[in-house]
Amino acid sequence: LKCSAKNKMQDSKFLEKLLGLGRKIIPKKIFKAAQPFYHFILAILGALFNRFPSKKLFVIAVTGTKGKSTTTELINAILEAAGFKTALLNTIRFKISENSRPNKFKMTLPGRFFLQSFLRKAVDSGCTHAVIEMSSEAVPQFRHKFIYLDALIFTNLAPEHIESHGSYENYLRAKLEIAKILENTPKKNPVITVNVDDEEAAKFLKLNIKNKIQYSLTDAFNAHTDSDGSSFQVDKMIIRSPLPGEFNVMNMLGVITLSRFIKISDEVIKRGLESVEFIRGRMEKIEVGSPPAGGFDVVVDYAHTPESLRAAYETYGSTSSPRATKLICVLGNTGGGRDKWKRKEMAKIADEYCSRIILTNEDPYDEDPRSIVDEMKKEIKETPCDIIMDRRNAIFSALNKAATLRQAQGASNQHKIAVLITGKGTDPYIMGPNGSRLEWDDATVAREELKKLNKSDAGTA
Repeated sequence: LKCSAKNKMQDSKFLEKLLGLGRKIIPKKIFKAAQPFYHFILAILGALFNRFPSKKLFVIAVTGTKGKSTTTELINAILEAAGFKTALLNTIRFKISENSRPNKFKMTLPGRFFLQSFLRKAVDSGCTHAVIEMSSEAVPQFRHKFIYLDALIFTNLAPEHIESHGSYENYLRAKLEIAKILENTPKKNPVITVNVDDEEAAKFLKLNIKNKIQYSLTDAFNAHTDSDGSSFQVDKMIIRSPLPGEFNVMNMLGVITLSRFIKISDEVIKRGLESVEFIRGRMEKIEVGSPPAGGFDVVVDYAHTPESLRAAYETYGSTSSPRATKLICVLGNTGGGRDKWKRKEMAKIADEYCSRIILTNEDPYDEDPRSIVDEMKKEIKETPCDIIMDRRNAIFSALNKAATLRQAQGASNQHKIAVLITGKGTDPYIMGPNGSRLEWDDATVAREELKKLNKSDAGTA
């Protein structure tokens, strides 16, 4: 434990490779039975080699199905506004103090050695607080072990990762395991913050945790939200945020509730929340110079569950008038080999809200991407729908259709027009068969294709 950081890193990599080699040579049946021990060994070694760094930090975790990444970004913004030096680990990025880089692991919570090393670097860099997004899929591999939490926010729960967990009940159990960290934490004043509007809230509030606080959408007064942002009031504090959607109001309420508990003033909370202009890949508006043909919104969002997709569409419409905005929707094939039940549901939601649908490739893994898309198209009964398997071409087609529609409307400006590109958000790759991957970023591609469209329009003019 007293060896140099360089030696520790080399030793930890050697041990990880050694254990990985054991995984390859041990018969599958034996290895499967020994998996809990294997994962525990990795977890304890990662913590030991890095001297249990979470004990030296005020650690805030966020778990749930939706809103985790956004919530971690909002907490980080408030902590920074309060003057704290922070570390942040989520699906979007890894940040230690002022240094930030994208998360390209295709996983929310990376492996044990990486995570513990990240926290050790945070300590060594003088950080006092760490904010971590925690996923259920980390639990079977013990990636959550030996991370000592001070606080946890539970956002919500909806069916997801059912194939990997085996059932919704197992998925819920994994989320509860994350919360149970607070039951045995050595930290002095642990707290769980629970969204009581969620059906599973009671199970989290029953846990033996010293402090249990809750939040609800009813905490927000005079709430208003649309595609341009949100405003609401909590007690005497008025928040005006560029982040759109009722779901973002909920995310902010959870953060406000926890921030007040840890003695951050409303003035700082307001300043921190209002400083967040957008979250990468979460209802992120894409703008490149002057929008083509008079202007329309282009939005990239991670929505990959039926509930998230409906919430994204409702930001531009409503249940009473879902097609109030002309939505041109780029919808992926929701990932091969997992959560297959979502496909029909998401196609039906798109059919309800969108004016035009373009079905495209997303992360097929080892499934035939075209068969997935064909399965989804069968559920689209009312809305014109194209299949364009090349995702870049699909995005350009959507932008081109929006520009054409805007030109047809002319000066009348009859409808607001928006292109919503959903499913990947900040995902760094399109995952194909046999572990193949294509580097990708929806926002970057949308900007590139929007520039092409702008040049094309300029040339035509």
